[in-house]
Amino acid sequence: MFDKIHEECGVFGIYDNDGHDVAAATYYALFALQHRGQESCGIAINDARTITVYRDGGLVNDVFDKDILASLGKGKMAVGHVRYGTSPSNKRVDAQPLVVNHVKGCMAIANNGSLTNYSQLREKLELSGSIFHTTSDSEIIAYEITRERLHTSSIEDAICNAMYHLEGSYSFVVMSPAKLIAARDPRGFRPLCIGKRNNSYMFASESCAFDNIGATFIRDVMPGEIVIIDENGIRSITTHCNTKPSSLCVFEFIYFARPDSVVDGSSVHTARIRAGRFLAQEHPVEADVVIGVPDSGIDAAIGYAQELGIDYELGFIKNKYIGRTFIQPTQADREDKVRIKLNPISSVVAGKRVVLIDDSIVRGTTSKQIVKMLRDAGAKEVHMRISCPPFMFPCFYGTDIDSQDKLIACKYSIEEIAEHIGADSLGYLSIENVVKLAAETKLNFCTSCFTGNYPTESPTSTVKSKYLCKISE
Repeated sequence: MFDKIHEECGVFGIYDNDGHDVAAATYYALFALQHRGQESCGIAINDARTITVYRDGGLVNDVFDKDILASLGKGKMAVGHVRYGTSPSNKRVDAQPLVVNHVKGCMAIANNGSLTNYSQLREKLELSGSIFHTTSDSEIIAYEITRERLHTSSIEDAICNAMYHLEGSYSFVVMSPAKLIAARDPRGFRPLCIGKRNNSYMFASESCAFDNIGATFIRDVMPGEIVIIDENGIRSITTHCNTKPSSLCVFEFIYFARPDSVVDGSSVHTARIRAGRFLAQEHPVEADVVIGVPDSGIDAAIGYAQELGIDYELGFIKNKYIGRTFIQPTQADREDKVRIKLNPISSVVAGKRVVLIDDSIVRGTTSKQIVKMLRDAGAKEVHMRISCPPFMFPCFYGTDIDSQDKLIACKYSIEEIAEHIGADSLGYLSIENVVKLAAETKLNFCTSCFTGNYPTESPTSTVKSKYLCKISE
C-alpha cells in the first residue's frame, strides 16, 4: 500500500464470437486487475483492418469514459493492460498495450514481467538500427517477435522462436489481425490463465477478471506454453514447456493476487488463511484480539485467530476512495498519508493485547506508523506477525525492489526491527512454510527475494533509467 513490494502489471485479452462489446468487456476486466497496477492503463481494439489503441497514466476509471471507449470502435478482439512500473518512466509513453506496424502486418502486445537480459537485448537491437520509444520490456519482446516474423510463416511460430532469446519473467498477450495469442515464460514466474464466456475465449493475469465479465475460468496457461485463439478455435504450442524448472513467484499468494483468484490451481484466499495458521504455529502469543492490515493481511489474520482460538476483529477502517496514485513518492509524504488511508477502531483495540498481521515489511516506515496508531488508540500490547519471510535480496522478475538498500531486514535483526517499529514482538513466516501455502499447485516456487537463490542468472544491469528520455506531451 505505502511500504510494499509492487507488482509490475496485469494483462487481459479477449477473442469474441458472440457479438459482444469487447471494449466494455476489457474495461471491466481491467477493473478486476487494477490492484496489479495503478500507474497507467490501456486498451487496444482490432476491427480486422486496423488496431486502435488508447492509453494514459492513471486508474482505469480515470483514463476511460464512455466516449473514449466508443472511439475505439467495434471488433472481435481486444487487449488490455494495467501497469505499475518497476523503474522510472514516462507514465503515458510506457503505458501499454504497445502497437507495432511492420511489413508482415500489425500487432498489439501487453506484457507482465521483467526480462533479465533486457540490457543485452536492447544493446544488440540498437546496434542493428532499432529505435526505441519506451523503456518497457514489451518493446523488446515486440522487436524480437517482429524480427522472427520476417522469416516465419505465422506469428505463433515467430513468438515460439523469439522465446529462445527471452530470459526472465514474462506473461504476454499478442493480438494480430486474425489471432489472439498468449505466452508464458518457461519458468512460469507470473500467472496467466484462460477463460470462456459462451463461444468466446479470453486470457487474464488472474481468474478474478473472468468473474467480473461473467466468464468461466478454464485453466492456467502452462509455463512455456503458447496458446492461440482464432476463427478455428483454440490450440497451443508446447515446445518450450518442461524445458526449465518452474519458479512461480510465491508472493502472488502472499500479496499480489486478489483473494478471490485461483493461481495455478490454488485459491489465493486459502493460501493466506494457511499462512496465518502457520504463523500461529511458529509464533504464538497470548493476546486478546487478532487484526489484519487491510487488505492482504486480513485473510492471514483470520487464519492466525482460528489456529489459536483468539477473537478476530476488524481493527482498521480503510478509506476506499483514495487510490495509490494519491500517494506521493517521498518518505515523509508516505508517513503522513497512512493516517488518511487507515484509521484504527478504538473500541476493538483499547486496553487489549493485539496481534497485528501484515503481509510484509519492506522499509518499515508504514509498520511503524500503524503500530503507533494502535498505541494511540489504546492498545496495551502490539505483537506484529508477518505472513512471509524477511525480504533480504532484490527481485529481478517484475517487482520494484531492485536493491538491498530499500530492505530493512538487511540492516537490522528481527529484534531490532521490532524495536524500530515499536512492536512488543515480531515474527515472520519461515521459508519452510512459505512454500507450503499453495499446496494444490504443482509448480515450484521462486523464493529468491528471501533466500538469494535465483532460478536464473542475475542480470548484469537492472538500471533502465539510463534509457529514459524526458518527453513532454
